[in-house]
Amino acid sequence: MKYSFLYLLFFFTILTSYSQSTFDWQAHRGGRGIMPENSLPAFQKALEIGVTTLELDVVITKDKQVIVSHEPFFSADICQDKTGQSVSSDKKQYNIYQFTYTEVQSFDCGSKGNKGFPEQQKLKVSKPLLSEVFQLAEKYCQEKKLLPVHYNIEIKSSPEGDNIFHPEVSEFSNLVYQVIKQHVPLERITLQCFDFRVLKYWKEKYPTVTLAALVANPKSVENNLADLGFIPQIYSPYYKLLLTKNKVENIHALGMKVIPWTVNDVADMQRLKDWGVDGIITDYPNRIKEVK
Repeated sequence: MKYSFLYLLFFFTILTSYSQSTFDWQAHRGGRGIMPENSLPAFQKALEIGVTTLELDVVITKDKQVIVSHEPFFSADICQDKTGQSVSSDKKQYNIYQFTYTEVQSFDCGSKGNKGFPEQQKLKVSKPLLSEVFQLAEKYCQEKKLLPVHYNIEIKSSPEGDNIFHPEVSEFSNLVYQVIKQHVPLERITLQCFDFRVLKYWKEKYPTVTLAALVANPKSVENNLADLGFIPQIYSPYYKLLLTKNKVENIHALGMKVIPWTVNDVADMQRLKDWGVDGIITDYPNRIKEVK
């Protein structure tokens, strides 16, 4: 009887651990609520907190380097030039696609802070290469004996931006894929995009990569899937956008996981988790511990 109880206790512990590990906590832009967005210090902090996935965005420089940045230009909200002056709001003047990687490194996008995130620590940081993020995260997980982290990579593409703020879909995608292949197993990568042209290309060219449809429109799930032309592994809507418990169940019935963005309030996190979403993308990974 004693051994039966110990066996059941062990089995329950394993199940509980597995259940906890399968929920996907993602640090949005590395956790911009507490650290400068899409920066190496942010990604390391998110790993220290214990997220399962680093969410980040990529753009391309003039010399075809894959840079981690939310916008394909230097944002006037957070960036300063090498003289310490805030950049202007002229997107084309500060278009990263017209700067070399070396030139990109001269901009500081952390010391100014972000008015929308008053808890964010101010640090002098430059926009890193995607390869640098991989190197930092892989080394950190190995040294700390952590489970390998996953990466949710958003390609910042739009039809109107082709050949202005970024290369066309095929070249953009191929540049990103080559960096991934050199550093991380494909099974730990999710590729996400609002631009469905990108997802269609990856479905055809790189079919083993997990794809997430980012959604910021009020269309039904069925209509968005009709536009996409296939069912991706993940459906990733803005969490306030008509998402309900029934919709979560319907998306699951179609064979997709549901990972909404960007959920920062603990009560909202708890509600969505109770609804059965498979993960949450948040600016505040430090708040995860408050969710049951």
